[in-house]
Amino acid sequence: MILLVVDTQKGCFDKSLYAFETVRDNIRQLIAVAREDNVEVLYVQHDDGPGTDLAKGTDSYEIYEEFAPLKEEKRFAKNVNSAFHPMTGLTQYLLAKNEKDIMTVGVSTDYCMDATIKSGFEKGFNMIVPSYTNSTYDNPYFDKETAYRYYNEFMWGTRYAKIITYDQAIQLLQGKY
Repeated sequence: MILLVVDTQKGCFDKSLYAFETVRDNIRQLIAVAREDNVEVLYVQHDDGPGTDLAKGTDSYEIYEEFAPLKEEKRFAKNVNSAFHPMTGLTQYLLAKNEKDIMTVGVSTDYCMDATIKSGFEKGFNMIVPSYTNSTYDNPYFDKETAYRYYNEFMWGTRYAKIITYDQAIQLLQGKY
């Protein structure tokens, strides 16, 4: 089991996200439980390139303070939506460790989370998504709650991932589920 934390960077993890406080608290607690129970926590960071809000080396590129990785925790960089794109090296890392179960949390539900979950599924990983551990913003087609509900309650669980409750996620990380 791996806990994969996707794009929870200062430049894109803020109070305008859907259910911000719940998602923030849930992710923070899942990271703490994973660490306590020796489940590896991996981070993915999105780099939009020099001069952008998410440029590597800027404060907005860094992980949100409450989720900050420990020095020994690995980070993978990307400039595309999927954390499993060959450029990141994540797939090879997980295959070398013989890891198949990937609990995934982060932002944005309808962009990088969606691409990561579908790509991970296509690469043969068992993608696991706990409720209220991902979020997004309003977009021109639907509001942030609709986007969250569409992916978490309809899209991912029908084919691409196992959707579980937050309590089940805690139990899974502790080896009790």
